Amino acid sequence: MIIQRLAFYLKLHKKISNNLIITMLLRIASLFLLAFWSLQCNAQAQSLPKNLILMIPDGFGPASLTMARDFQQATTGKMQLALDEFLVGNARTYASNSRVTDSAAGATAYSCGIKTYNGAIAVAPDGTPCATLFEAAKKRGLKTGVVVTTRITHATPAAFSSHVPRRANEDDIATQQIENSGMDLIFGGGGKYFIPKEAGGARADGRNLLLEAKRKGYALAGNLAEFHQLSKLPAIAVFAPDHMAYEVDRDPTKEPSLAEMTEKALQLLQKNNPKGFVLMVEGSRIDHAGHANDPAGHVHDILAYDAAVRKALEFARRDGQTLVVSVADHETGGMTLGRDGVYQWKPEALAKVKNSVDTLAALAKKPGADVVALLKEKTGITDLTEEEITTLKSEIAAAAPRFAFTLIHIVSKRSIIGWTTDGHSAVDVTVHAYGPGTYLFRGNHENAAVGQALAKAMRFDLKALTKTMFK
Repeated sequence: MIIQRLAFYLKLHKKISNNLIITMLLRIASLFLLAFWSLQCNAQAQSLPKNLILMIPDGFGPASLTMARDFQQATTGKMQLALDEFLVGNARTYASNSRVTDSAAGATAYSCGIKTYNGAIAVAPDGTPCATLFEAAKKRGLKTGVVVTTRITHATPAAFSSHVPRRANEDDIATQQIENSGMDLIFGGGGKYFIPKEAGGARADGRNLLLEAKRKGYALAGNLAEFHQLSKLPAIAVFAPDHMAYEVDRDPTKEPSLAEMTEKALQLLQKNNPKGFVLMVEGSRIDHAGHANDPAGHVHDILAYDAAVRKALEFARRDGQTLVVSVADHETGGMTLGRDGVYQWKPEALAKVKNSVDTLAALAKKPGADVVALLKEKTGITDLTEEEITTLKSEIAAAAPRFAFTLIHIVSKRSIIGWTTDGHSAVDVTVHAYGPGTYLFRGNHENAAVGQALAKAMRFDLKALTKTMFK
């Protein structure tokens, strides 16, 4: 309206040409747009979150996103993933000592905002501890928690709740998680590192950290019924001696899904918690399926993770003060959709697979098992070649260590999925963000810069805290 009136008055002055009028109007419009953009940026800068939900799909690369979307469309008709709704950028994943990171260095980049060496758990390249998002949150009086499907002492949750020079030090990690971390909520697997050997665990020091936690006031859950009864913090729920089941194998009467654990965690953290919280949720076994080159294990765990993401987004939309960030630590498996020069891949073939490769291999190795009949029943494969049958049977008889890879690559071949490694790769991973502070994550960033942005969004000074805590 203002610009239209200006144009009217300018036209009344006959000495001013039409070209000059257009130029002046464009300049005025540009000034208005610049002022509006500046106001929006200032408003964004002042809009920062009370709560942070950091979600890490371990081993999840760009091809994983495509795979899950295509599979979901082929099996349910749904076109969009929850992850598609808030894709904002990419992260570069390399470690301080390698172009290809591991989960320890990758998680430390997010927990401490620094690059470090492979195997390092919340320590700098020189081995000194670095303050984490969780430690900064506790200093502020915020609640903290982890929800994972691996062992709770595994690399990713460990990097937020302990400091050790090597990720293999899981006894020490468990001790720190109970004694020092101050975490309010711990859901996942890996109970063996909290229990002494004489009680069926893996600890050599005789300590039962779960009983110690109970004496400190933690509510404990060891099964699904006890998990549903949890109503207060602090709380620990441990569902397996080792990792929890792959989603494709999960018995819903024994273990909750990642989405169920996420929803429960958010309910508990929000309850009587005026200052806010920081929660880390990991889709842990996406990575393990990548290492195993297991496409069915991979895609079902991705969709289970996406369901957990949806729960986090629903919470954030209701709450209005919560930042949700999803970012992988690295890609695993070097997976390709399409292989051997074929311009196609077949999610409908993958949909016939009923179990993970771990389960398939274990069933195939049972005395008297018929591997041909097993594959027909569990994967829908009815066109095994004579060469494939001979190879499978000979490797079972010889107890060949690579039998599982031989078995699962037969499945991948039918789905036209390729794998380049049973380790990690160096590709950039996707970054997704929703809520106040989202603007900090747009674009392509170093993984350490993503960690720094998480700290900035929550007004944490991790460098200063590191100097204070670890002189």
